[in-house]
Amino acid sequence: MGSELPPDGRAFTFSVFHAKILKLIIKNVNAMLRQPAMVLGDDDVRRLLRAITQTRHPVRNRVIVLLSFHAGLRACEIAGLTWPMVLGPSGKFSGALSLCGGITKGGKSRVVPISPVLMSALKDLHHALGRPQTGPVVHSERGGAMTPRSVVNWFRQTYDGLGMAGCSSHSGRRTFITKAARLLPKINGSLRDVQELAGHAALSTTERYIQGDRAIQRKLVTLI
Repeated sequence: MGSELPPDGRAFTFSVFHAKILKLIIKNVNAMLRQPAMVLGDDDVRRLLRAITQTRHPVRNRVIVLLSFHAGLRACEIAGLTWPMVLGPSGKFSGALSLCGGITKGGKSRVVPISPVLMSALKDLHHALGRPQTGPVVHSERGGAMTPRSVVNWFRQTYDGLGMAGCSSHSGRRTFITKAARLLPKINGSLRDVQELAGHAALSTTERYIQGDRAIQRKLVTLI
């Protein structure tokens, strides 16, 4: 009969195949619907920094936020950062974060200069921890290193508590890259400089991180 099942095994293989296709379709749809992390304005960043002064670990948490917003670090890089990557061979602050390939995405090391605000926060944390020369910069509640997932969760809980919808652990990184790109004309820099700071393999990836500004676009059009 025309409605008879195929030989043994074929019906099962057919159903598994379609299940995989459906799973792939759902994954692609979710990826298209997923919005990029929100870029924060200066007022929102100040609000975030004020809020963490009321948390259980304000010194540590300030460093977490500034590593994201002032250095553009990913969650995995914040979790993996150690004091030897912050301190120079002499044990003193070197002025830059030397990220090794073991903690970066893609396994490529990079150097990120430390802003004055981040430097101050790192020195405060270093002093509070007893001036360690080794070990993680950011500790978990239990005293060990935070995991990338715990950093992601920390940002999500913090933003949720402030009612800042659309923000995630990637918001600081996107904000850092966007602000850096907008400041390039003032220092005669290029997007290549931002790419190297962000640790992107392709310049096109850096470009996707940069959020446009409607007000600037309107001004731009009037100059044409």
